[in-house]
Amino acid sequence: MILTSKNNPLIKETATLKDKKGRKQTGLFLVEGVKMLRECLQSAFEIERVFVAEDYQEEIPVSESKIIRVSKEVFRFLSDEKTPQGVLCRVKIPQTQLSMPSAPCVVLDGVADPGNIGAIIRTANASGYKEIYLTEGCADPYSPKSVRASMSGVFFTKLYLTTRAEISTLLQGIPVIVADMDGQNVFRFTAPDKFALVIGNEANGVSEEMRLQAKYTVKIPMEQTQESLNAAVSAGILMYQLKKTVF
Repeated sequence: MILTSKNNPLIKETATLKDKKGRKQTGLFLVEGVKMLRECLQSAFEIERVFVAEDYQEEIPVSESKIIRVSKEVFRFLSDEKTPQGVLCRVKIPQTQLSMPSAPCVVLDGVADPGNIGAIIRTANASGYKEIYLTEGCADPYSPKSVRASMSGVFFTKLYLTTRAEISTLLQGIPVIVADMDGQNVFRFTAPDKFALVIGNEANGVSEEMRLQAKYTVKIPMEQTQESLNAAVSAGILMYQLKKTVF
C-alpha cells in the first residue's frame, strides 16, 4: 500500500519532526538518505520507521515491517531537502544521562547555527572527542540541518543537552580551555591529558559563566586583515591541535 494523503495522522506527525517542538513531543528525529540510514544501523540508535518514495528502486536494509511507502508528493512534504533522496527515517533520540567526561570533551556554549553544530559534531567524532555538551542557546543537534551536517557523527558521539550551571558543576577538577582571541597561541600551547574545550557563540563568543571557569584561554593566530574564523572551522583546528590524536 502507498500512502498518498498528507492528512494521514502518521504523515502529519512525521512532518512535525522537522521542528524542535515535534521532536521534543515525540522523542524522534529525522534521518534522510540511504547512506545515513546504513550508518545509523551501525550505531546504537533505533530506527522506528522508514518512509520510502514510491519511485525509489534500491534495496532498503531494514525489516519490511518498518517500511512505509508513500507517494512522491507525500515524500516531498516530509523531506527537509531541496532534492529529496527517496528514503527518510524516524529515529529515536537517545536518553543520555548527564555524566562527567571520561576523556577530552567539547562544550558548545550557545552555538546557534545548526550547520555549525553538525559540522563540529562531525569533526569531534573524526578526531576522537566522543562527549559533547551543549548549553542553553545552542541549536538543536537533532534538527535536519544539523544531522545532515554531522555526516553521521551524531550517531557515534554522546550529546548532552544541559545548562551552563550543570556543566560548571560537572567540570569541577577538569581543566577548561576557552577559545578566545585574547588567549595564547594554541600552536605553542600544550594541553593536559584531559580537558574540556569550550566553543562560544558565533556572534558573542564564550559566555561569562564559562570564562570564569577557564583555566586556559587559547587563540588561533591569523592575519590582521581577518577578524575571525567560522565557529566550526575554529573548533576543528583546536580539536586536532589540542588532542594531537595518534591514528
